[in-house]
Amino acid sequence: MTISNESRGRIKKVFEPIALGMGRLGLTPDGLTLIGFAITVVGAVLIQGMQWLPGGIVVFIGGVFDMFDGTLARATGKVSKLGAFMDSVFDRAGEVIVYIGIVSGLQLTGYIDAAALAAAAMGAAVMVSYTRSKAEGLGFSPGTGMAAVGVMPREVRLVILTIGLVLLGAFGINVGPDWQNPETPLGILCIEIALAIITIGSIITVIQRILHVRSQARSAATTTTTD
Repeated sequence: MTISNESRGRIKKVFEPIALGMGRLGLTPDGLTLIGFAITVVGAVLIQGMQWLPGGIVVFIGGVFDMFDGTLARATGKVSKLGAFMDSVFDRAGEVIVYIGIVSGLQLTGYIDAAALAAAAMGAAVMVSYTRSKAEGLGFSPGTGMAAVGVMPREVRLVILTIGLVLLGAFGINVGPDWQNPETPLGILCIEIALAIITIGSIITVIQRILHVRSQARSAATTTTTD
């Protein structure tokens, strides 16, 4: 499963009226980027405090703001390299902060395996973003071409993580001495499955992007040799 750039465009078109409405209130694309980041940080703090369900919902809302800043910039002709840089940096920072909150919160419950899975998911997710930025920085898949490569882009990770957190909050867990019970609570099992899917899917995405870049490099080399 992948999300094509055409699909992204259609989704962002849906958010355009909302983004324009925010623009009429005086908000700028960079302002929306910072608001989305701030919302994400609030969600991470809630998660660290083991408020899984509200934290997951707040994190999802923060992630949705990623749709607004770029959409507003394009709709108002305010697209800039600085804005794209700010958007990318704060997106990555927000995602890392959320995973730190999850690791910390799960450690407090005593379910160390789940916390370790969260750390693994964070590392794999960062590698997905890094392969895209490095590839585009070297001239491969310019624009948003690399965003459509792979099964686990940021949007998919956000949805899966939100589902895992909401189910964790809905089913609850045992905190304290009860965690030593060998039977894993359903809530912990749900977040572990979500984190495992994100980790495995992100690793697959990294491999897909490496192969994509290698293919482009070979094609470029063949073209140069032919010329």
